Amino acid sequence: MPAHQPFPADQPVPTDRPSPADRHSPADGHSPADRHSDAFSAHFDARGYPVVDVRTGYAGWVDSYEDTVEDLMDVDVLASLAVPRWPDLPRAADLGCGTGRTGAWLRARGVGAVDGVDLTPQMLDRARARGAHEKLVEADLADTGLPGDAYPLVITSLVDEHLPDLRPLYREAFRLAAPDGLFVLVGLHPQFIMTAGMPTHYTAADGTETAISTHLHYVSDHVAAALGAGWTLAELREEPVGDAWVARKPKWERFRGIPVSAAYVWRKLV
Repeated sequence: MPAHQPFPADQPVPTDRPSPADRHSPADGHSPADRHSDAFSAHFDARGYPVVDVRTGYAGWVDSYEDTVEDLMDVDVLASLAVPRWPDLPRAADLGCGTGRTGAWLRARGVGAVDGVDLTPQMLDRARARGAHEKLVEADLADTGLPGDAYPLVITSLVDEHLPDLRPLYREAFRLAAPDGLFVLVGLHPQFIMTAGMPTHYTAADGTETAISTHLHYVSDHVAAALGAGWTLAELREEPVGDAWVARKPKWERFRGIPVSAAYVWRKLV
């Protein structure tokens, strides 16, 4: 699960879209801590694209992914954070490393070594060719197989909207992080997901606009999952649509001022 270009184009809203029940397989039961997870498909999806699972979606997107992802969504937000001192971090675990964009960005910022984990083999092939990671593992982010208490930095970029439940991610990140280590998560802001009504999507080889399973998580869902795993909040940044975004996507003028990205920095105090 890599970083994404979730909203590549503004298109008319379909008037004959199928119901969420027709487009999505039954979800596992969610506890109260995950009560917003299915709200996007139930209430906010304005596109009605056919939906595929994460592994299928990113395998289908891999050839055009690097041409469509926007740095403004994730790495530019990472660059604005005050707490992480990137050159002082000798090792990082990059969860949902995708094609290696985040790993390459970390190495360019002085992080010593980066291990990557992703669910999609085709994305891992691209990351391997990029050469930014010391180790690459195909695994679920809730069970990476990486060593515990080993990473001064655990990071994930534009991944959380694909997870029906945030808690396994926060628990695994806590297991991986070294004492006093950081977990940095940057993702789509829930307000933008609700306002725009667009799932993460890509254009398939046959030209079909195809959505990748998208879940909604409030900021409070992140806080609950993180605190439950043992994390302490060190920094929170919400990045709105502004001039830079409108210059890239003029139709996003209607979203000006709405937060599009959220970045959380958590610290493992033990």
